[in-house]
Amino acid sequence: MCAATAEFKALPLPHYQTHPLDKPREATMAEVKRGLLEEESIKSIGTEERKVIFASSLGTVFEWYDFYLYATLAPFFAALFFPSGNDTAALLSAFATYAAGFLVRPFGAIVFGRIGDLVGRKYTFLVTIVFMGGATFLVGLLPTFQTIGWAAPVLLVTLRLVQGLALGGEYGGAATYVAEHAPQGKRGYDTSWIQTTATLGFFLALLVIGVARGYMDAKAFAEWGWRIPFWLSLILLVFSVYIRLKLHESPIFQKMKAEGKGSKSPLTDSFFKYPNNKFVLLALLGATAGQGVVWYTGQFYALFFLIITLKLDYVSAYTLIGISLLIGTPFFIFFGWLSDKIGRLKIILTGCLIAAVTYFPLFQGLTHYVNPALEEYSAKTPITVAATECQFHIFVGPWSTFTDCDRTKDFLTKQGLSFKSVPAEPGKPVVTTVGTTRIEGWDQKKLEATLKETGYKSGADKTQVNWFMTEVILVIMVIYVTMVYGPIAAFLVELFPTQIRYTSMSLPYHIGNGWFGGMLPLTATAMVAATGDIYYGLWYPIVVSIMTVIIGAIFLTETKNRDIRTYDHSMLP
Repeated sequence: MCAATAEFKALPLPHYQTHPLDKPREATMAEVKRGLLEEESIKSIGTEERKVIFASSLGTVFEWYDFYLYATLAPFFAALFFPSGNDTAALLSAFATYAAGFLVRPFGAIVFGRIGDLVGRKYTFLVTIVFMGGATFLVGLLPTFQTIGWAAPVLLVTLRLVQGLALGGEYGGAATYVAEHAPQGKRGYDTSWIQTTATLGFFLALLVIGVARGYMDAKAFAEWGWRIPFWLSLILLVFSVYIRLKLHESPIFQKMKAEGKGSKSPLTDSFFKYPNNKFVLLALLGATAGQGVVWYTGQFYALFFLIITLKLDYVSAYTLIGISLLIGTPFFIFFGWLSDKIGRLKIILTGCLIAAVTYFPLFQGLTHYVNPALEEYSAKTPITVAATECQFHIFVGPWSTFTDCDRTKDFLTKQGLSFKSVPAEPGKPVVTTVGTTRIEGWDQKKLEATLKETGYKSGADKTQVNWFMTEVILVIMVIYVTMVYGPIAAFLVELFPTQIRYTSMSLPYHIGNGWFGGMLPLTATAMVAATGDIYYGLWYPIVVSIMTVIIGAIFLTETKNRDIRTYDHSMLP
């Protein structure tokens, strides 16, 4: 007998005993080889699982980076791609363009979700990343409003629509692809890596923009430096396509296709057949709508609030938000892992509820710690606006007209000041009272002089900022984001059968995040301008979050123990 065989026979294998009281016998060569093959198979599966997670997540990070470049620069783009003369109108126009990319995301989910369920997951999100990267690169080549007039925002909106369509197909594909590779009991953990990508993409956008602004003077950045982050997307696109070309199709999808069990009309089966359509609606109202508004409040709205309302400089605001994202990102993994243990739904709904209860004190805390002078001025200097013909503006364009009331409220809102709207005085279009000083009509110079005389300071004093407490508040809001977002991919994947999974999960996700969440900065800004309360916009995410908690708690059930290889709605009682 050779030495190698003797060595193999010396290995005891207690689990091959025929009786618990038998002495351990020695393994045969065949048994040892079989064990070694099983061990190698497990290692191979583990390696493939990590490869799938890494490749899917990295590509999705780059895609979110592309999408959020514009979102991060939206206040800055207001001066580049829209006419000057009304700052809030330009800002609302920039936010409307920002929102356009979100509004079209559900249509991308329908188009690419259908392709993903018919052709395959890998092919579809390979196409979406090409669309996204190409559109982002072209934004970096666009001429501004000063050069080509209204054609500039038209082209910008067009490219944002392409980005939105691409993202509508990307997320559902990546989440489904990873989940269908994940072993039972680890879907929450594995898909939570995909959930980090949106925040990491946002962080990457902040980092690249921050570096560009830090190494350039303001004039150079405004003239051409803002284009650099968009040009960079071309390099990321090539790298992402290279990585994704090396991936294999989802094994669950391949098995379904081999058995001829795929859906021939995933759109009809998803949205026009009961009970699939019921679960699509419940997924939206009972999970993704609240998750979407919490996500965008804790990151984007917080960023805009720091810059626009509290007058903190761009670099400081980017740094604060960036640090909160770095600190908070590991919690996506934690809550994904926790959802494998205790369930997805209760974590998501708890995050929505806590956020709704605490948003007002948290944002008031930001004012107190970032710009105490603004807080003090607002407390001691009451401001009222008595006016007629005040209009509520959301989608602003060449069709919009602005009254003296609109201009006055626009000016005060841009200063980060709260004011009260009171009944108009007879025969006077607008009367603004600052402390005890009355200003009749729209008179920006007199308003500016009055604010200065009454002690208003136009920017946040960085020496007065409590950086630690500000960061604590921002991290808390990012933790809320991780609670609602970490488990959502696994929850949505488990909610729908394989035949229509890509289509069915993508639509409620992108309506919840693209419409409910993506419209948040635009809607909240318009609500603040209309009411005069800098915190009034928070009612939007609060109401949506509470709606989600109620509907989700009553009508949805836990999904973590479902076998997604065999699950179908017809199995439900």
